[in-house]
Amino acid sequence: MHAKITLVCLLISIATTVSAQPTGDAPARAGEDAPELVVALRAAPPFVIESGTGDYEGLSVAAFEEAAGQLGWSWRYVPANLDEALIGTQDGRFDLAVGAFTVTAERERILDFSHPFYTSGLGIAARAESGGGWFSLLGRFFSLEFLSVALSLGFLLLVFGLLVWLFERRANPEEFGGSLDRGIGAGFWWAAVTMTTVGYGDKSPRTLGGRLVALVWMFAAIIVISSFTAAIASSLTVSQLSSAVQSVEDLERFRTGTVAGTASSDWLDSENLRKRTFDSLDDALRAIEEGDIEAVVYDAPLLQYSLQRDDYENVRLLPETIERQDYALVLPEGSQRREALNRALLDTISGQEWTDVVNRYLGR
Repeated sequence: MHAKITLVCLLISIATTVSAQPTGDAPARAGEDAPELVVALRAAPPFVIESGTGDYEGLSVAAFEEAAGQLGWSWRYVPANLDEALIGTQDGRFDLAVGAFTVTAERERILDFSHPFYTSGLGIAARAESGGGWFSLLGRFFSLEFLSVALSLGFLLLVFGLLVWLFERRANPEEFGGSLDRGIGAGFWWAAVTMTTVGYGDKSPRTLGGRLVALVWMFAAIIVISSFTAAIASSLTVSQLSSAVQSVEDLERFRTGTVAGTASSDWLDSENLRKRTFDSLDDALRAIEEGDIEAVVYDAPLLQYSLQRDDYENVRLLPETIERQDYALVLPEGSQRREALNRALLDTISGQEWTDVVNRYLGR
């Protein structure tokens, strides 16, 4: 009997010991010995910035290192490009991937993502005209838009001037009489001063027909001068973008570039917009300056950071953002580290320190 009790106690002890052992990639608690994580790192300023001395900084690096520090994790970085980081994390070569990774349905099918630590959207960088100043302003007076507005206004003045001349040429020869060109010129002058409410009083219709024309023209001129003033102002203050890319609706009419294999490339495909792909954002922005393309669609924070720090004199970022982008850390599908990482990330991004980090890299 004593031997049986001893055997049962031994079995219970073994079962308890086995059940207490961690399985899979379950994270160790703070203070316990934990394996060194292999972290894929994709350079993508301002999310991951390489200092040149082997050190890294940026939004993604700050979010990961703060959260990992809270959890007591240790890690080592392995530089990787986009495909290497995602595929390597999927097949288990990497425990985690850090970079400017956006959450997409396609990626979610084969990977897991942490809670997003930053949300933005796709941005549009477009060519800005290099000219300016007085020469640029004077040149707009000879633009097609300005000339068409001026000719239309002149035609209206001529029509009403001609009408009033037809009624007044015999009854009021001292003001509207004389030769054909002189009479029509007098009518044109009257229509102009009436429209602008200058009203010199040197010419005024006296016949019933002439006064009816004058009455119609005075009321019509209120609308006409407002419309033509706006049209002339618009023609003189055209957009600073020589390519006229001012919104997402303009992309279908202009040559657009992006970085190959990215969410922005997928978005252009989904919208059936023609595109030219480049190996890097710098290559795409240089293509705008060289006149090969008119616009680049890419992650707005990356465009903003590049245009603030690099010398792209003829490129500017449009204020419009499209297609929401959530940035997160990447883990293998079913990773048991995800829950702990999410709690630490939420704690990290909820404080003022995280706001200061965002301001430091994006100048907001």
